[in-house]
Amino acid sequence: MATVEHCLCCFEALAAYHERRKPMSLSEIEKSWAEYINTIDDDGDEADNKEEAAPVASKTPQIPALRRLAEASASSSSSSSASLSTNSSAGSASSSSNTTLQSGISTPATSVSASPAPAQVHESPLFVTWNVVRRSSDDDDDDDDDEDDDVHLRGCIGTFEAQPLSSGLPSYALTSALQDTRFPPISRAELNPSLQVAVTLLTDFEPAADAMDWELGRHGLRISFVYRGRRYGATYLPDVAPEQGWTKEETVLSLMRKAGWLGDKSRWREVELRVVRYQGKKEKLMYEEYKAWRDWVDGKTAE
Repeated sequence: MATVEHCLCCFEALAAYHERRKPMSLSEIEKSWAEYINTIDDDGDEADNKEEAAPVASKTPQIPALRRLAEASASSSSSSSASLSTNSSAGSASSSSNTTLQSGISTPATSVSASPAPAQVHESPLFVTWNVVRRSSDDDDDDDDDEDDDVHLRGCIGTFEAQPLSSGLPSYALTSALQDTRFPPISRAELNPSLQVAVTLLTDFEPAADAMDWELGRHGLRISFVYRGRRYGATYLPDVAPEQGWTKEETVLSLMRKAGWLGDKSRWREVELRVVRYQGKKEKLMYEEYKAWRDWVDGKTAE
């Protein structure tokens, strides 16, 4: 499962790229985040140790979502500040080879299998998704649900090859932000409160018996097929179909279209599909939440 720290790592990689500085490593971020959440009490006002943390905490914007993130981090990683995990938004890809594709997937030559993510994950197949989120006017500040928000995909690239998270997260954060050919590169000006990053770590790859052998909201789907001598392939992350309100059949057909198939949609079942289902829970983070933590880090450095 993905963590807030994974999302921070992605934002840190993109911000450092635009600011032409060296980014903090994932291990440094994990240690720093553990210290940071200790400066936020249950009400998100001040640190428990006010004498030591008050000068820094006073500089920290009290964003309601930060309290949620702090509580989530405390409950999920209290046994280890190095716990790793993930969460993400929409993602799709298509291909005819074993290279990184236009739609953002690096596909291995052989089928992928993975075990359920343990408490600590050091490497994993992963996707990094960037979104622009316009909050609805009646949103509750503490609500982390994007259902009523205006969400636009800004980039999504990932890989089914297991990656060391320490290097894979920053690498794919930049690749999805700057090299998704469906969109222009994310500029420095776009590092603003509307930018969101989501990380998804993929697990539990298994062959599906057929195109309908999977569950909406639980499984991501990866298909490959040959049609008229041409190879096709594409994937959707587990949350894509529920977010779009698709049925299973609509999801599979959309996935075939995403792969580039232009056949008669009424005859899609005649195409012999190879289907792999997988799981993966995402974590997401808004830029303002990253910036609050980063300002705290800079404040500590300046002391």
